[in-house]
Amino acid sequence: MAIKVDFPVFDADHHLYETEEAFTRYLAEEHRSLFRYVNVDGRTKVVIRGMLSDYIPNPTFEVVARPGAWSTYFTGDGEGKTVREMMGEPMRSIPAFRNPKDRLELLDEQGVHSALMFPTLASLVEVNFLDLPDVTLDLLSTFNRWMLDEWTYNYEDRIFPTPILNPCVPDRAIEELEFILDNGAKVALLRPGPVAGSPLTKSPFLPEFDPFWARVQESGILIALHASDSGYQKHINDWTGESTEFSAFKPTAFGMAVQDKRATTDTFLSAICHGMLTRFPDVKLLSVENGGLWVRPMLELLDRIYKKVGNDFTEHPRETFMRSIYVCPFWEDDFADLVDLIGADRVLFGSDYPHPEGLEDPVSFIDMLPAVSQEDAGKIMGGTLYDLMGMKVPA
Repeated sequence: MAIKVDFPVFDADHHLYETEEAFTRYLAEEHRSLFRYVNVDGRTKVVIRGMLSDYIPNPTFEVVARPGAWSTYFTGDGEGKTVREMMGEPMRSIPAFRNPKDRLELLDEQGVHSALMFPTLASLVEVNFLDLPDVTLDLLSTFNRWMLDEWTYNYEDRIFPTPILNPCVPDRAIEELEFILDNGAKVALLRPGPVAGSPLTKSPFLPEFDPFWARVQESGILIALHASDSGYQKHINDWTGESTEFSAFKPTAFGMAVQDKRATTDTFLSAICHGMLTRFPDVKLLSVENGGLWVRPMLELLDRIYKKVGNDFTEHPRETFMRSIYVCPFWEDDFADLVDLIGADRVLFGSDYPHPEGLEDPVSFIDMLPAVSQEDAGKIMGGTLYDLMGMKVPA
């Protein structure tokens, strides 16, 4: 039964489960070997550039973990069980995971009025093509057209799927931006991390990408930096002498320590220190499914840096952050400190539904809010996001 609240709820972090056509329906013939599905001992797997990937154990999503199945893991009450053990009995995917019409009915049942809708399998792609900028954009364009077919970019002004942008080739990135804008997109997904380059990767916030960010600013589209495979597994491999793929299903103590919010912090540090957010002060970046515990250490680091090399900035970096960045904390975070630090109007609610690490009941997030006013609760649970989307808060 849905929890009743006195304001419309806008969930900043819902997910869809892709079909097998997501990256193949519009894939050019010359790229067919780069992303394909194969049968391995009776199970469907993804092969990327000739590498068998186990990043998503079941990339068909016909059977998935139950929403919220890992809740005890994230609260630290797992009693030593592995994430697979805590997953329990899986479930068959339901139509609401696959199409917007059925998802809208589910949102009504949950008491959620609106939701940003992020992909799941798509986080596997960009990290594997960091040396091939044009191929990266070919694959993302293919995905975006599948998403438009299956979900649209704006379903009845309530579900907002997020096509993916990558500025690695600015002219092409602008063309893709125009395509999604022409088809109603109000928010787009950007992978936290460096973008593809030939021969080297680089920050998406360097001046060479300014034409792209100028168009983003002009259009007013929101850019959501949702947790992904940001490529930091290579740093773990540097220490372990291995060459393994990142897997969310096989966490290790050392791996968690090395990767803990470093990609998130590095990405937002780049947006500030490389000056994109001061050159384009109206660009709004949302941090989604990256938690909120990285914010205070990053702001304190920026304070120290500003004292030493303040001439590298055109304004105090805290001012840049407070103008341009919004944070969606994990449901399990103790985030009263985050609200005190950046204000309730910079904090967004996200349930990560229907992923196992998310909430089984999205609106139950309100029970985890610190003792904030009804007005601030309304901002966190949706009011701020409606404002960012340029939408009137529903009555």
